[in-house]
Amino acid sequence: MTGTMAGWLVRRSAQAALVVLAMTVLVFVGLHVAGNPVDILVPPEADAAERARIAASFGLDQPLWRQYLLFVARALQGDLGRSFIYNQPALALVVERLPATLELSLAALVLAAGLGIGFGLYAGLRPRAAAARLIMAGSVVGLSLPGFWVGLMLVVGFSVRLGWLPSSGRGETVAVLGVGWSFLTADGLAHLILPAANLALFKLALILRLTRAGVREVVHLDYVRFARARGLAPSRVVGVHILRTILIPIVTVIGLEFCSTVAFSMVTESIFAWPGMGRLMVESIHVLDRPVIVAYLVAVVLLFVAVNLLADILYRLLDPRVGTAGAGSGA
Repeated sequence: MTGTMAGWLVRRSAQAALVVLAMTVLVFVGLHVAGNPVDILVPPEADAAERARIAASFGLDQPLWRQYLLFVARALQGDLGRSFIYNQPALALVVERLPATLELSLAALVLAAGLGIGFGLYAGLRPRAAAARLIMAGSVVGLSLPGFWVGLMLVVGFSVRLGWLPSSGRGETVAVLGVGWSFLTADGLAHLILPAANLALFKLALILRLTRAGVREVVHLDYVRFARARGLAPSRVVGVHILRTILIPIVTVIGLEFCSTVAFSMVTESIFAWPGMGRLMVESIHVLDRPVIVAYLVAVVLLFVAVNLLADILYRLLDPRVGTAGAGSGA
């Protein structure tokens, strides 16, 4: 089993390396087509000599293939380049903004998973109840509304009209192990509520519908009926015989949705001026800051790989019948 696990980890690592390599190639080609950063970095009144000097200082005077090979050589040493705008290591800029994005994404996912699984269980166990029908109708609305519009409405409603919650920023933070976290303070928590709710809405609706579908699929199976016939408490039937059975696909979706929440938090972070990676990415795209864009995407791809690996491990904890080979094919 140890040898099988080691071989699986080697295969997964090779797959991850190929994914990262392919992503960097696509990004380099796409950014080259999108435009020349020199046009943004150089003032309009600069002459040709000044443009050439600035391009050479950033290595932009080299052919694209040479720029890419230099990037790969440096990346293997942990150097993803320096930001054109901030003149700092691109990876350091991304890592500096990472805790804010992780905090926002985790808060959104905890909110979505908690409410989604709870409402999904209720809607699945009592599908004909008026509240269950209302929950399912609300899930359709949650899947349909665009995130940027919901964010603006939250700002208008709870910040502008009612004045209950702040509309922008991260608020007061507390440093733990050298990293600032806002959920540990009352002011920071108040700043976290609206962006987390906005980011959680679509995920909540998705998890709710997945949970409800899983419950409806297993609630009439023989082992559930037998558990009820034995006189087991309803909470035990739901928690052990129903919920544990449907948790594997839910865990998979939650893991992937966490990655997508981190990767696509740009809209929410821009609306609420949340100082995370997504906002940094938007700012970098506006000025074609290639090193920061590539560093951000490398970080996101590595996050996807790590979360998928964690989901595979959770498979085996939730269901020991899931072997290493099955876990590798399910990622």
